[in-house]
Amino acid sequence: MANILMRLFTEDLEGFEPEVRDLKDPIRILGMAADTTMSRIYQDAPALGKRFSEFKKSHPIPSKKEPWGFTAVSQGFARESGAFTYLMGDVVTDLDRVPAGLTGFEIPAGLYAVFPVRPKNRFAWGLAIANVKRYAYGKWLPRSGYDPAGTVDDFEYHDERSLRKRNPQIDLYVAVRAKR
Repeated sequence: MANILMRLFTEDLEGFEPEVRDLKDPIRILGMAADTTMSRIYQDAPALGKRFSEFKKSHPIPSKKEPWGFTAVSQGFARESGAFTYLMGDVVTDLDRVPAGLTGFEIPAGLYAVFPVRPKNRFAWGLAIANVKRYAYGKWLPRSGYDPAGTVDDFEYHDERSLRKRNPQIDLYVAVRAKR
C-alpha cells in the first residue's frame, strides 16, 4: 500500500543523478529542535512546525534573510534506533541574537548532493520527502562515489518555490564527502 501511495503522490526518481554542490558558506538558522525517531517524525515534525509558527506570531525572527528561506535539518541519525534530531527554522544572516525559546544552528559549508523534492500536490510533502530520502540513502548513495559527510545528515531548503500552488518544489541537501 505504501508503494502505491508513493507513486500516486510523488515522482519516480529511478536513475536520477543529483547535482553535487560545494556550499561555500554555512547557512544559519533560528528555529526549534526536537529529538525524534523514524517512527515518530510524521507526528513530531508537524507539531514542531506548529509550535514554531505560534512562537513567530509574537516574536519576530531577528536578522531574517531576504529573500525568505526556511530549512529543516536532520542530524545525528542512529541506524540502530532510528533516533535523530530534527531542527526547523528561518534562514538568518547572523546568529548574534538568539531569542529565548529558539535555537541557533549553523549548517556547515561543504559538499552536498542536491535532490529536488516535487510532490504531485501540496498535501503530499511528507510522502515526497520520504521518497526522496529513501532513494538518496538507499539507492543513490551506495552506488555513488560518495559517503555521508558525518556533519549534518541532510536538510530541506524551502523558498518561494515551496509556496507555489502548482508544481511546488524544495531541495533536499545530503551532506557527502568523496569515498576514500
